[in-house]
Amino acid sequence: MKQPIIEEQQITDTLEQNYMPYAMSVIISRAIPEIDGFKPSHRKLLYTMYKMGLLSGNRTKSANVVGQTMRLNPHGDQAIYETMVRLTEGNGSLLLPLVDSKGNFGRQYSRDMAYAASRYTEVKLSKVCSEIFRDMDKNTIDFVDNYDGTMKEPVLLPTTFPNVLANPNQGIAVGMASNICSFNLCELCEATILVMKDPEADLLDVMPAPDFPFGGSIIYNREEMREIYKTGRGSFKMRAKYTYDKKQNCIDIHEIPYTTTVEAIVEKIVDLVKANKIKEISDIRDETDKKGLKLTIDLKRGTDPDKLMAKLYRMTPLQDSFGCNFNILVEASPLVLGVNDILCEWLRFRRSCVLRSVAFDIGKKSDKLHLLEGLRLILLDIDKAVKIVRETEDDAQVVPNLMAGFGIDEIQAEFVAEIKLRNLNKDYILKHVDEIEKLKEEIADLENIQNSKARVNKLIEKQLREAAKKYGTIRRTDLIEESDIIDDSKEEQTVEDYALKLFRTKHNYIKKISLVSLRTSGEQRLKEEDEIIQEIDASNRSELLFFSASGDVYKLRASDIPDGKASQLGEFIPNLLGMAEKDEIVGMILSGDYSGHLLFAFENGKCAKIPLSSYATKSNRKKLTGGFSTNSPLAGMLYLPEDAEIMLISTADKALTVHTEKIPVKTTRSSQGVNVFTLRKNATVKQVTLASQSGIGNTSHYRSRNIPAAGSIIRDADKGIEQIGFDFGTDE
Repeated sequence: MKQPIIEEQQITDTLEQNYMPYAMSVIISRAIPEIDGFKPSHRKLLYTMYKMGLLSGNRTKSANVVGQTMRLNPHGDQAIYETMVRLTEGNGSLLLPLVDSKGNFGRQYSRDMAYAASRYTEVKLSKVCSEIFRDMDKNTIDFVDNYDGTMKEPVLLPTTFPNVLANPNQGIAVGMASNICSFNLCELCEATILVMKDPEADLLDVMPAPDFPFGGSIIYNREEMREIYKTGRGSFKMRAKYTYDKKQNCIDIHEIPYTTTVEAIVEKIVDLVKANKIKEISDIRDETDKKGLKLTIDLKRGTDPDKLMAKLYRMTPLQDSFGCNFNILVEASPLVLGVNDILCEWLRFRRSCVLRSVAFDIGKKSDKLHLLEGLRLILLDIDKAVKIVRETEDDAQVVPNLMAGFGIDEIQAEFVAEIKLRNLNKDYILKHVDEIEKLKEEIADLENIQNSKARVNKLIEKQLREAAKKYGTIRRTDLIEESDIIDDSKEEQTVEDYALKLFRTKHNYIKKISLVSLRTSGEQRLKEEDEIIQEIDASNRSELLFFSASGDVYKLRASDIPDGKASQLGEFIPNLLGMAEKDEIVGMILSGDYSGHLLFAFENGKCAKIPLSSYATKSNRKKLTGGFSTNSPLAGMLYLPEDAEIMLISTADKALTVHTEKIPVKTTRSSQGVNVFTLRKNATVKQVTLASQSGIGNTSHYRSRNIPAAGSIIRDADKGIEQIGFDFGTDE
């Protein structure tokens, strides 16, 4: 009987045996950088170039390097070449480029500028790599077999400066990620020296903020930056730098945030101009050339460039956020560390490299000293040495006879026996013997370094200062104090403010009509079978929250909705919000000052009372996921400025009146809430309203002291009461 192809297995066993090894491999061997600042793919590539002699030699074709690297990294030539591209000076991704390049390597700030094929470009290691590979051949780091055991590769590289923070690095593993910003080398070396003396030192005075290859500006909040330095997590805002050409009446942008591209900026500005949300721009073009990035915005006559840029910063990627996640591997364990902790770990690693280098030098000098001491014994009687060699009949006995004749060991005798005949003179021997005292002093000094943490630190400090002096550059990214930034309220003054009324229809259309226009308007025009289900009094500067059936919440300013008339059908809401085709709007409210609560009533009889403040965000996010629970379909939602009586009505023609103070507040937006309405089998909640607006008479008859409750059958006498119109506005 044949065995079944499919075997039953516990899911936990499958995860442990199949998934966990893969996850750990991605974390440890691919995506997360180690304490030397490199991922395995970077390290394999740079070490291959080092072994090819590209630290001091001429450039070679990139294809040659890619082919050689495959001996260590068999992931395909394209993957290796893409890794190389990011390390090059030509691409501009790194603050401290590690590969000197010739040819087109694209540009980091351009999404569409493709790099040339590897057969056209040339590379070598940049000069700073002499610090990356310093003392590489002095047993400073461990080596392991490559994937097929044919050669050795380094586990880490003995970089003399904390490269892990000198260049930006991003990686996405399984269940975790890493996003490390770059710091100015001069400031970084000073900070490292400070941490060496005091591990808890405040580094903000010597290294106030990150520094990026593109330049740009950081909106600086000292306390937020201190928190990032302490925890390794957080975010800060960056913005582009611009100049105004009065003669040409245009804005020239030369530096942009590291997290965006020129194409993304242009596309967003074009969309805003087409949507009539920005009216001050007549043209925009990318004038980037060999001199560098340049984005030109032509202005209409009378436009204030500073006010326009304030608006563009708010509405486009010209201002963006960098999210920090300093996740690195320390001894094969992923750890999220603050800047001080990373520098302490790097110092521990660097001290190990220095001590191994010192031990290597001691060994080499001790071996040489041992040979020279044997040579000094020969000096006592050179003729005797010559006689021993000349009278020895068997070549194999020369070394043993010298050992016996002078009382030296085999290594010393072998050295003496290999001396050329022309060098058997006192001058040659005395010159070499004179080195003995010097060697003894050098060995004693090295042994002193081995036993002195202070001297090891002094050596590391010297190397840090040398690296900063040789390869350090001035800071590229400026710092702007938050107090110098035009706040949102001032930016919004560019938006005309006036009273208006918003109408939302059943078929997801919205009309924005000014009160002035509304007074002279006729009957509202709607699509066939459509109807108005919500009216809100608002202003042009109001912010709206739209709740979709999928549980997402969208934010939209009233000013972003085109002005309309009663005779028009209105704007299709999903188009305004960029929603998925099959999604639909289930609620709309004014955010106001985010006071009060939202009540979500679900078809299964549960209700969730969520503070409106849970939907407030510091950033200008347009979409929030997980706005409310989708475990059960939404029957309705209400805005509650304060607790009030509500009425729930079920498909079984039952009603329940409940005071919302009995429903506990849930701080999690996606909470399923609590049981309020106990339903019959197959019955669901179909409506929720304020009790006063329910259209049901004598609502107290259906009131319950406790929840959950089953409610009561709606009496015929209570039906048909005229309902009062209501809205979900929060503004008074």
